[in-house]
Amino acid sequence: MNLPDNLLYTPEHEWVDWAPGTQDPVAIGITSYAAESLGDIVFVQLPAVGDRVKSGDVCGELESTKSVSDLYAPVSGEVVEVNTAAVDDPSLINNDPYGGGWLFKVAVEDASGLLTAAKYAELTGD
Repeated sequence: MNLPDNLLYTPEHEWVDWAPGTQDPVAIGITSYAAESLGDIVFVQLPAVGDRVKSGDVCGELESTKSVSDLYAPVSGEVVEVNTAAVDDPSLINNDPYGGGWLFKVAVEDASGLLTAAKYAELTGD
């Protein structure tokens, strides 16, 4: 499994491009494990810019050829940007989950409970 060490992860298979102590908005997406498990993603529903999300709460939805899955907010804060390219072409999420397939950005207020790449790998068995 492709698992960048510089990202943090959630048990629900989202990633966060965040370093503790930073104030910049963080990019959020789903892991390659989630993308592979879902199969071909065909529809994405994301929170809107200005929405407030709370860590652990459902904030969107991913629909694939196999199923519909909830998207959970990995951090709490305000959504400041949405990846419209991924909404317009959901295959970006499958093809480049850690790059062009990012989903949205949040100005972080709380980021407790995130996992390192090593801890996430233990969780997924990789």
